Amino acid sequence: MADAELEQIRKARLEQLKAQGGGGGGAGSAGPSQGNQAEQQKQQEAEARQSILNQILHPEAADRLGRIRLVKEERAADIENRLIMLARTGQLRQKVTEAQLKELLNAVADNKEEEKIVVNRRKNWDDEDDDLLDL
Repeated sequence: MADAELEQIRKARLEQLKAQGGGGGGAGSAGPSQGNQAEQQKQQEAEARQSILNQILHPEAADRLGRIRLVKEERAADIENRLIMLARTGQLRQKVTEAQLKELLNAVADNKEEEKIVVNRRKNWDDEDDDLLDL
């Protein structure tokens, strides 16, 4: 059922892009028109993503994801990408609850813990070397 909805979104977006491409674009306005089209395309992609997320998330989970976005936008985008991928591959059987979202967040957090920096400091590094140099 999610595949059919995604296909409808893709078709609607393709029609919008075709309508924009055929309607605008004189020869002298190539620069600003391309910038405008890029902005519109980004906005449409964001709307499509939001539409998909609205379909696969319970309101509580969507609210939590929004709060996460305020603090760590990169982590929220990573979670959104994973959820959209799961929806496209048909691995989501029902809407994602807040508890399931927490589990996904914990799984992502466990992967991020591997990126720790350890600093080893030498003790008494100047005591012995200075004695040898004074001879």
